[in-house]
Amino acid sequence: MQIIDGKAVAAEIKKQIAAEVAEIVNAGGKRPHLAAILVGHDGGSETYVAHKVKACAECGFESTLIRYESDVTEAELLAKIEELNQNDSIDGFIVQLPLPKHINEQKVIEAVSYKKDVDGFHPINVGRMSIGLPCFVSATPKGIVELLKFYKIETLGKSCVVLGRSNIVGKPVASLMMQKGMDATVTVCHSRTKNLKEICRNADIIIAALGSPEFVTADMVKDGAVIVDVGTTRVPSTETKSGFKLKGDVKFDEVAPKCSYITPVPGGVGPMTICSLMINTLAAGKKLYYK
Repeated sequence: MQIIDGKAVAAEIKKQIAAEVAEIVNAGGKRPHLAAILVGHDGGSETYVAHKVKACAECGFESTLIRYESDVTEAELLAKIEELNQNDSIDGFIVQLPLPKHINEQKVIEAVSYKKDVDGFHPINVGRMSIGLPCFVSATPKGIVELLKFYKIETLGKSCVVLGRSNIVGKPVASLMMQKGMDATVTVCHSRTKNLKEICRNADIIIAALGSPEFVTADMVKDGAVIVDVGTTRVPSTETKSGFKLKGDVKFDEVAPKCSYITPVPGGVGPMTICSLMINTLAAGKKLYYK
């Protein structure tokens, strides 16, 4: 069994990005600039955005953090998004989700220009991704694919089960895994799937993205399977100073001994999600996909 070390892979990729940015700047080019909008004070969102700002510094990017209290109006938020769309100094930007209930998240996602949508959530980017055209790919699915490639894990013709059908992870990662170059045979399972254990037991690769702590147990996994755990649920814990710890969707201690490869939580997919955002920001700065 080998641990897939997302932290180490992300550090290596960020080093490569920083070297490329230094070359661009030395040649008189523009330093990539990422902006983030953070609404309210959700603990998870605060942490994620802080990590993103730190990653920008490591990659040599400029970054701008725009904060709003949770009572910001939808109109005010949409006006700021339009301002960022028109601002040529900003190459890409994100609106950190989730948003307060009075704001329509889908309206916000569609308001971000697809040319600056480094989160890869805009319907134009999602559509282009699904038919294999160049675009910004959603960060977590992109990070998963990068990890599998980095470890040279065979996907061609393999049976891949995706647990979860969210627009942010489940659907896009299923689409990426079946595309040419990955060539896996993909089954997407969800809360209405029958015979779930049997389906999982036949899988060569399981990508668990349910948000249900320790859902995947040893009796669902065949010997030698590859397990990618996307879950990051904060659960109360007396073992940590913060009073909580992150749990994945996989019961790691009992599943790991059966696997050929497995991602830990934390330190697996999480660092690669932020790293993928950096890859997208560099692409935005270079105008790789859209002029």
